[in-house]
Amino acid sequence: MRKARSKGADRPAAKNIEAIATLEREAVHDRSRLDRITDGITAMAGSFTFIVVHAVWFFTWITANLLRKSSFDPYPFSLLTLAVSLEAIFLTGFVLMTQNRMTRQADKRAHLDLQVNLLAEQELTAMLQMLYALCRRSGVAVTLRDGQIKELLKDTDIHQISVALDRNLVKTEA
Repeated sequence: MRKARSKGADRPAAKNIEAIATLEREAVHDRSRLDRITDGITAMAGSFTFIVVHAVWFFTWITANLLRKSSFDPYPFSLLTLAVSLEAIFLTGFVLMTQNRMTRQADKRAHLDLQVNLLAEQELTAMLQMLYALCRRSGVAVTLRDGQIKELLKDTDIHQISVALDRNLVKTEA
């Protein structure tokens, strides 16, 4: 059974959740009028109602033109094909605009995440260096035979890691 947490224990998590929620509210609020319109159109086009309305529309159109003697769009339904093609062109544009905005937002989140990770790495390196210095000052024997510990005491070269990552990713893609 879990122990009840005090409000103080949940505070850091609650603070982080509120910060993320604020960023999301700002992202939604800061959209341009065009972004709001394209988001609305893509949300509507991605709904089950949209599919049902189109299925009914196509069925009605085709049935009306097949059963009537004087049809306004006889088989092979050139007018329907034109209307559907134009709709597809515009919907594709709206979807791409929405995806571009979402990509920009995802890139912003990724940059924020990278910045936070780099700051955390710098803080951890500084803490490890301080701990090592305290151990030495207080006479606690710390052996640095392990190459990994020696490496962790150094500042991380992000560019070097990026180059190594790129090099290894190229190997896996080939």
